[in-house]
Amino acid sequence: MFSRYKRMAGVLYLVADAMLAMASFALADWVRSAVITPRALYPVRAYFWIIPLAILLWVGVGLITGAYREIQEEKLFRAFWDPLKVAFFGTALLFAFIFAFKFEFISRLLLGFYALIDFFAMVALRLVARGLGNALRRTFGGYREFLVAGSGPQVEEIARAIEANEERGMRIFAFARTGPVPEDLQESHGLRHAYPVYSLDRLPELVRKHVIDEVIFVVSKDEMEKTEEAFLVCEEEGVKTRVLLNFFPQLVSKVYLDRLEEMPLLTFTTTPENEYLLLWKRVFDFVMAFVLMVILSPFFLLLGLVIKLTSKGPVLYRQVRCGLGGRKFTLYKFRSMLVGADLQRDKLRVLNEVDGPVFKIRNDPRCTPVGRLMRKFSLDELPQLANILKGDMSFVGPRPPLPEEVEKYAGWQRRRMRMQPGLTCLWALEGRSKLNFQRWMELDLEYIDNWSPALDLKILLKTIPVVLLGRGAS
Repeated sequence: MFSRYKRMAGVLYLVADAMLAMASFALADWVRSAVITPRALYPVRAYFWIIPLAILLWVGVGLITGAYREIQEEKLFRAFWDPLKVAFFGTALLFAFIFAFKFEFISRLLLGFYALIDFFAMVALRLVARGLGNALRRTFGGYREFLVAGSGPQVEEIARAIEANEERGMRIFAFARTGPVPEDLQESHGLRHAYPVYSLDRLPELVRKHVIDEVIFVVSKDEMEKTEEAFLVCEEEGVKTRVLLNFFPQLVSKVYLDRLEEMPLLTFTTTPENEYLLLWKRVFDFVMAFVLMVILSPFFLLLGLVIKLTSKGPVLYRQVRCGLGGRKFTLYKFRSMLVGADLQRDKLRVLNEVDGPVFKIRNDPRCTPVGRLMRKFSLDELPQLANILKGDMSFVGPRPPLPEEVEKYAGWQRRRMRMQPGLTCLWALEGRSKLNFQRWMELDLEYIDNWSPALDLKILLKTIPVVLLGRGAS
């Protein structure tokens, strides 16, 4: 199935889950009143404000965990796994909210019924959609007939993908070749059915005499010029056309069509491009950084006083780092070394314990006693909450490198700077300072290629015990 149809299905599931959440709350109240407590202490109208909160939490958890991203109905386990994630985390957040604000009058029993009913309702919706979805799509959308034009093994791959979605209303009409084709030729190798094969020159005749909804071109760069007339015919007839981009040399780039004013631009990118999820990431960073700075401000003052009393020099250490796209910014840390430590780097380079352009020493002689303790538990990184507030950094992302380190990067390593730098990332879970440089770069790129809000949350939760136990720090 085409990805945009999967995204559309995700939106429909999101709306349906929101409606189920409202219905589940009403049913939960009826169950509680009819079965458990006929006369509740508080009427149901006292709970009305919880309904939009619960819907917001459920939908938010679903978006973060990817429950509504490219629905795959053919995978039965997702009919249970996606609702389970939404119900579990949504309920946990709802109870956390109630306990945090001490809403003692709210019935925990009612909320428990609500979560349980909503979970089974979401599972039932997905099972019904899985069983009846294909029939409904055919009923409302009918079959769409495809003509696949081109040659090579990828034509067969495209054909198999269409056949796999035949129950969803996708069907192959025929194949077309750019060169001459014998009369009455049929093609079936590797496919369920045999299909007629025509010359691409006959496309005008085919679209006029037969039902062809879409034409997929699978052609090389050299053959593109030969398809120009076929493109114009499809445009004139209103037939949707698609082109397999197999002649571009991209390896990991994601490809999508964008517009600058009215000018269409085929866009390649190797970094996340979902503006909505990236906006969510930025909002989360800003709110969380602001809250933590307010909560930890007394500790900041105490730690600053200890630094000032135990060694000469400023409390904060400022250093120029490279951020998103190589933009330079000032990074803040609590000073953990003696004043002038940077000037001693060349003398200590023989003690460097990390390969590549990075400089690390496990027992750095430049550290103050307090600084060594701070570095073990990453307390010196806390002022970077200000960098997160300013937008220079994120909570999760590749660590911001020094400009002189970037100058020594190989070409493929520079891609790590195309994501907002962060306090922690995948490397923090695999040993922090114990990693070699090559593995460090690979983990950063793995993070970029697989980024999602759920991955950020997973990294943050796993980083907490690593930091508290001081594992892998230097």
